Amino acid sequence: MVSTFLNFMEVLVIAKNNDNMMINDQIRAREVLVIGPNGEQVGIKSIEDAKTLANYASLDLVLISPNANPPVCKVMDYNKFRYEKQKKAKEALKKQKANMSELKEFRLSPVIDVGDFETKLRNATKYLQKGDKVKLTIRFKGRQMAHTELGKEVLLRFYDRVSDYAEVSEQPKLDGRTMTMMLVPKKEK
Repeated sequence: MVSTFLNFMEVLVIAKNNDNMMINDQIRAREVLVIGPNGEQVGIKSIEDAKTLANYASLDLVLISPNANPPVCKVMDYNKFRYEKQKKAKEALKKQKANMSELKEFRLSPVIDVGDFETKLRNATKYLQKGDKVKLTIRFKGRQMAHTELGKEVLLRFYDRVSDYAEVSEQPKLDGRTMTMMLVPKKEK
């Protein structure tokens, strides 16, 4: 009784490890529906016959669907299957990261000092080189609203300095007391 429980626990641990499937001697079902290496349905076989069939083909017997009645096993090269699965997961992750560019916002002032301007310029350049979008914002206070052209000049001067790395996706536009401009990284040719 205790050894049966331990075997059951081993099967659970093996099945939970990194989405590993049960293979060969780990499969505990009496009868399984066997699918051949080329996708053809071989039929319902005893587990011993299925293992013999897999050994004869120099492949593994892999439990694909344990909850089916009877459980479904496929004859395949398990290591190759696992490698392909990991490769697909890495590619999907790369594509997901490529599509996930962040939006970084930099707040400027129409009367920004040279040192502050250079610092924000340097940081924005780093983000643009990484592939992130940059949103430049200028908030006008009090009488600065009478000279919104100063803010626009600051934004255009900023773009001139990063034009090697960025393109303007939204021209400077005034919305209430805030003027914004969007920069996106240049596409590589």
